Amino acid sequence: MKLGIGSYTYVWACGVPGYPPPASPLTAIALCDRAARLGVRVVQIADNLPLHTLDAGALDALRRRADDLDLELEVGTRGIAAEHLNRYVGIAGRLRSRILRVVIDTPTDRPSPDEVVARLLPQTRLLESAGITLAIENHDRFKAKALLAIIEALGSRHVGVCLDTANSLGCLETIEQVVETLGPRTVNLHLKDVGVVRAPHHKGFVIEGRPAGQGQIDFPRVLQRLREFGVDPNAIIELWPPPEPTLAAAIEQEDQWATASVAYVRSLIPAP
Repeated sequence: MKLGIGSYTYVWACGVPGYPPPASPLTAIALCDRAARLGVRVVQIADNLPLHTLDAGALDALRRRADDLDLELEVGTRGIAAEHLNRYVGIAGRLRSRILRVVIDTPTDRPSPDEVVARLLPQTRLLESAGITLAIENHDRFKAKALLAIIEALGSRHVGVCLDTANSLGCLETIEQVVETLGPRTVNLHLKDVGVVRAPHHKGFVIEGRPAGQGQIDFPRVLQRLREFGVDPNAIIELWPPPEPTLAAAIEQEDQWATASVAYVRSLIPAP
């Protein structure tokens, strides 16, 4: 298991929809440089830093920079339209990414489980021939058993789960439920910590992001169970830092959270 960071480690530096964009958004190459400074070996570039906006020359420059820094690249996207997935399989191949992490839903497309299977089944041959594994993320709509049924219906060793430690709270499932159901199918791991606190009026709860190790997710237990299942995914730190009074302050805070999170997770995942 290798430790990494991704574009969702630095959400404010990449730009958050609905908020003012940074004057100089984080680039994929700059993300690689941050990974090297933090001493991690993997960089996952997802849909908030979309790789299909880069031309072939820029993708090759990114690959060269990662090679120079001895980094492994992972590719992520959102949406499962055939043309879009085909494009991203090509990008993953060009960047030598062993996985393609995908979030099923887009703002305009929320397919049913049967529709997901119907769309992805024709893509399994392409994935197999390219040697790339599709990592379907538990995002927040489908419960773990529904995702497991989708993966089993696809019936390919090149389709698995990108297991996120916090997302399934959105469909009222705990990390324990998610790991027990999807752990054996995990091919990629998102380490995201949260704290659950009562709202100020005491009529409900608020789920807030935390630096890894400072919230309520039991990361040692998650890693232990995955090892017991015999899976060995790369572990990518993701963060949910709240907005600050200024964008500059939010960017500074997430940078501090990233440093603290890597330091904590390093106690659980030693450097190779």
